[in-house]
Amino acid sequence: MTETIVTILVAGTAIWFIGAYFLRGDDLKVFDTPGAVGESFTTGDSPNAEHRAVLASIDGINHALRSIPRTERLSRLRAYMDGMFAGHPFEARFVPADAAGVPAEWVLAPGADSKRRTLYIHGGAYIFGSPRSHRVITSRFSEITGGAVLAIDYRLMPEHPRMAGIEDCRSAYRWLLDFGPNGAEAASVIYVAGDSAGGNLALSLIAWVRDQGLRAPDAVVALSPATDSTLSSPSIKTNLATDAMLAPLFKQILKLRRSVLLWSALVQNRMSPSNPLISPVFGDLSNLPPILVQASEVEMLRDDSRRYVNKAVAAGSPVRLQTWNHVVHAWHLFDPALTEARQAFEEIRKFLAGASKGRRQPD
Repeated sequence: MTETIVTILVAGTAIWFIGAYFLRGDDLKVFDTPGAVGESFTTGDSPNAEHRAVLASIDGINHALRSIPRTERLSRLRAYMDGMFAGHPFEARFVPADAAGVPAEWVLAPGADSKRRTLYIHGGAYIFGSPRSHRVITSRFSEITGGAVLAIDYRLMPEHPRMAGIEDCRSAYRWLLDFGPNGAEAASVIYVAGDSAGGNLALSLIAWVRDQGLRAPDAVVALSPATDSTLSSPSIKTNLATDAMLAPLFKQILKLRRSVLLWSALVQNRMSPSNPLISPVFGDLSNLPPILVQASEVEMLRDDSRRYVNKAVAAGSPVRLQTWNHVVHAWHLFDPALTEARQAFEEIRKFLAGASKGRRQPD
C-alpha cells in the first residue's frame, strides 16, 4: 500500500512539473534587450505633482476595495470603473451599436468621418472594464483619427471563457470592415487599438486577421499590452514595487510557485498560457501591419511590450516601442490632466497619420 502511494505521488509530481515545463513556452530572454526601435520620454528625473495626483486616485480605489467583502469586489470594481470618469467633459457622442451580435458603442467626435474607423478593445484584466469606463481614451482616438471609434463590450471572465472575448473581437472586426455608424458602408481606413488586456486582444486579433487573409488594419496601437500569459517577463517582478496600478492585483499571486501559476492559468483560460491566442509574443510575428506599442518604464508589463516589439522587428514587421517614465500602467486614462497622456496621444496621432499615407484603399 505504501509503495502504491509513493508511486502515485512520484508520478503525479512528474506529470505536474513536466506539464509546467511545456506550459511555459519558449525562452524569450533573447528579446529582453532595449533594442534599436525604442523611444523614451520623460518630464523630469522624479515624479511630479501630476503623478502624485494620479497615484492618490488609484490608492483611493485600492483602499475602497479593501473594505469590501471579497465576494462583492468584482461587481463593485466594475461599477466603480464605469463611473470613474463620469464627470469628464466629452465633446464626442456615444451611440449604442450591435456589431454582429457584440454589444458596442460608436464614439463620434465632432466631424468624425464614418469611413475612417477604429476598433477599440478596452482593458480590465479580462474581468472588468467596458466602453463606458474607457471613454476618455476612445473619445481621444475619434478626435485624433478624425473618424468613428467602435468600442466593444466583449464578454468578460469569469462568467464567460477567455475564448469568448477573443471571438467577440473577431466578429466585431469583420463587421467593422463593412458597417459604420450610418449602416452598411465600406471602410476607407481601419485601425485597431487596445490597452492592457485589450492590447493583448488587439495583438491576438491582428495575427488572426493575417492568417485568415482578411483586410489588414492600416495600423495598430497597443497601450501597456499584456503579451505573455505565462508571466515570464522580467519586469513582472522587478517592477512590482513601482507599479501602483497592477501590483495590488498581482502581489499575492506572484508569491506562488511558477508551476502553480502555469497550471492555474491553464485551468482559468482553458488553454495553455503559452498559446499565442492569449500570449501573442509566442506566436508568428511576421507580416504584421504597422504597430505602435506604448508602455510605462515602471509598470510590470513593460517587458511584455519590449519582448513583443523586439521579436516582431526580428521577424520583419514594422513595430515601434515608446516608453514613458514615472507613469502608471495605461496612464492614457488620465488625459488631459497628465502631461504624459497628452504626449502619448500626440505620438499616436503622428503615427496613425503616417500609417494612413500608405493605406490600402478598399476594393
